Amino acid sequence: MSTALKLMTVEEFLPWAEGKDGRWELHDGVPVMMSPERLAHVRTKARAVRALEDALHLAGLPCEAVADGLTVKVNSGATFEPDASVVCGPRRSDDTIVVTDPVIVVEVLSPSTAAIDHGRKLSGYFSIPSVQHYLILDPDRRVAIHHKRAAGDAIETRVLTGGVARLDPPGFEVAVEALFPPI
Repeated sequence: MSTALKLMTVEEFLPWAEGKDGRWELHDGVPVMMSPERLAHVRTKARAVRALEDALHLAGLPCEAVADGLTVKVNSGATFEPDASVVCGPRRSDDTIVVTDPVIVVEVLSPSTAAIDHGRKLSGYFSIPSVQHYLILDPDRRVAIHHKRAAGDAIETRVLTGGVARLDPPGFEVAVEALFPPI
């Protein structure tokens, strides 16, 4: 008798995950349940979405910042659910659950996800041609790690403890302090 695990495709995973409790991602064809979140994590992602939405509005860009819950398709065997993302262009339907073209993705570090956020998700997000920026927010240290697509296959990284993150494209900036809840 075989005990081999059957790997899922994104098309198989999405209806399967909709019927499950909790939040799930698909990593290399294997469903992975997301860990419960600390209050610092929840507060940081809420502030990040608000700060991005405010900055987009101020810049007058045809983009929308969305909170977690929206699935980003990485490839046929992987989906991630970032803590926040920015999509540009025509407004998506209210029934949308998957996007394939985010411009900015944001993850808030948790003790259980730091290695994945800095590894698998870094390479996964930048395998998507539309992704220009990947922000990793550390709520404990109040640091934003800004990975930006550069020329060729290069990814530039800046560690930000203050000032602004310049997110061009699509063409706006956001204060680093605004990405975190007040102390």
